[in-house]
Parts: sequence; C-alpha cells; structure tokens
Amino acid sequence: MINTQRMLTVNQEQYAIVWPFLEDRPQVLVDWLPWNHTFGGNNNFGMMLRNGGTFHIDGGKPAPGLIEVTAGNLRDVSPTIYFNVPRGFDLLMPLLEKDAALRRSFFRDLDCMVYAGASLPQKLWERMQQLAVAERGVQLPLISAWGSTETAPMATGVHYAVDRAGIIGLPVPGCELKLLPAAGKLEARVKGPNVTPGYWGRDDLTKAAFDEEGYYRIGDALKFADPAKPEQGLAFDGRIAEDFKLSTGTWVHVGATRLKLIAAGDPLIQDAVITGHERSEVGALVFLNAAAVRARGLDDAGVREHLRGALKKLASETGDGSSTHPVRALVMAEPPSIDANEITDKGYINQRAVLERRAVLVEDLHADRPAREIIVATQ
Repeated sequence: MINTQRMLTVNQEQYAIVWPFLEDRPQVLVDWLPWNHTFGGNNNFGMMLRNGGTFHIDGGKPAPGLIEVTAGNLRDVSPTIYFNVPRGFDLLMPLLEKDAALRRSFFRDLDCMVYAGASLPQKLWERMQQLAVAERGVQLPLISAWGSTETAPMATGVHYAVDRAGIIGLPVPGCELKLLPAAGKLEARVKGPNVTPGYWGRDDLTKAAFDEEGYYRIGDALKFADPAKPEQGLAFDGRIAEDFKLSTGTWVHVGATRLKLIAAGDPLIQDAVITGHERSEVGALVFLNAAAVRARGLDDAGVREHLRGALKKLASETGDGSSTHPVRALVMAEPPSIDANEITDKGYINQRAVLERRAVLVEDLHADRPAREIIVATQ
C-alpha cells in the first residue's frame, strides 16, 4: 500500500485542527506500538515529529510478562497523551488499580487517552474513568479515532465530550465519508487527501479498492451513535468481512456479538472469537482473564458456572434471536499465539487466524452432542 508525503502531512494537520491541545504544550508519549504499522509509525511517531514532542520508546507490550515493562516505564515517565489498543488498556488496568505510584505518574500530566484498532468494552472505559476521577478529580477524555493504513490513518475522530466507549467521531476536515446499506449495516467508504492513491504495482487491487466515485472501500461498518442526532458522531459497527450467516440465512454481526459476550462475562473473559458460520447456532471460543479467575478463587466448575450465567443473561436480554448471542462456549486452554498470528503485533485478536488454527475445536463446539467441556446456556 502506497503511503505518500501528502497523506502523512495532511493527516497530522487534520489532527491539529480537531485536537488543538496538541499545540498547547510539548507532548510526551510513552509508546510500544510498532513503527511498521500505521498506528505506531505514521500516527504516533508522526504526531511527535509534527508537534515537537518527546517520544519514549516502551520496550513492553500488551502481553503477560511484558505489560509489567510498560508499567515500569509509565511509572518513570508521565505521558501527556496515551495511545493503546483495547487489549493494552485491559492488561494495564489491574496494575493501575493496585499500584498507587503507577497511577499517580500515569494520570499526573495526562490530557487525553486514545484507543484504536478495535472496540473498547464499556466497563473498561468506566473503570478507567473511575481511576481518573480518583487521581485528578475529573474524568479525562478517553476517546477514539477511526481509519486504516490506507487513510494515513485517521478518517474520523472524536473532538468533543463523549459519555461512553465505541464512538469514533466525525469525519476530519477534508475527508468525506459515504455510508451504503450492506447486509443490514452501513458500509463505510472514504475519500480525501489523506487516502492512498493505491497499491504499488497492483493496478488490479487499486481498481477493486475504489468505487466508481473514487471512494476507498475500507471494509468497515459504521452506525450513528444517536440516529436522532447525527452531530454526535458515528460508532464502529464491525468488519463487513468478519460477519457471517447462519444456516438459517441470518447474519451474525461478529463485532457487536463479541463485545456483548465480554461484557456479560466480565471480568472473566479476556477475549473471545465468535463461531457459527453456516451452522444453526452462534458459539464462542473464550480466552479467560487468568488474573480475574485467580482473584475470585474460582475452580473449573466455578468458571463454567459463571460463563453459563453469562450466556443465559445474553439470551434473556436479546430474546430468542439465534443470531444475536452465543448459546454455547468453549474455554481455550492455550492463550492466543503471537507466533501463529492469533494475536497481531498491535495486540488484538485475529478472528480468522484463530478459527483456522483451532478448526477442530470449532467442530467440537458445534457438535450435535456436545462434550462435557462445552458450556451450553440451556444446561
């Protein structure tokens, strides 16, 4: 994918317009995100270059054994702006809650926290705000932006007060957004000076990536945070490519289903992969939050009962619709593997890689006669 000087410089000017606080004082960033990705490289490194900030390279990562390195660095250096993916915030949260020195250093000079790359669970947003109030006496902006490598990366951004997670804001100056009905959702397409001219040496890919009006087909679905008030901005509504149909022909919206399950199973579910392609029911491969399990003193039976309760809760909240919630789940004994690309180097779950690598477990999960280890809502 071609990145141009125009894309990079335009995007940083768009940031400066919607986030004028970037120019109020020299920014300090402590960041682990890899520079070979648009988030860590174009976005974060570029922002410090454009605004004359100080960039501290964090040798940690949102993974067990490495998140403690990140915490140590944040204890030593107080950021003014903090970027991370949702998994990074999730793993950092318990350390912030129990370490007063880390908490003081993290919040002392902080103007803004930004998550991107995936949706942030609402309960995690609320817990972070509780810490901000305890340390600073007020809530701090915990906001998101949206885009991709092909959009430099920001296409929309939040630049106003929001009261919940999931809102990605409004198109930034100079960027146009088109929403088209697709599989019961609104498919987003983008045009602007921050959008790539195409793919190097691949005219076929370039042609397929843009529609007849020159809008880039980004592959994401968006929705209005409040349909009655479009000025309140948009919310991420999942990847069109990840959604699938059950054997009934009904669409399953993977992103929303995953977030509902994580919220219902809080705090035991670290992450989940939604299953059920061309099957009669929705299922889930569940990755546990080991620290939360230990803190609650739960054995296997206790974990199973907690997760069964989460499945029942979702069923009661969403009704009988077979496509709106998982009805069976399987706990993964092995955490997602970075080496197998189940966790990307930005720290979020790779749905497709997990499903391919654990295809046998998916078959077990959806067997007509589920084995004992399968958690079923009706049992």
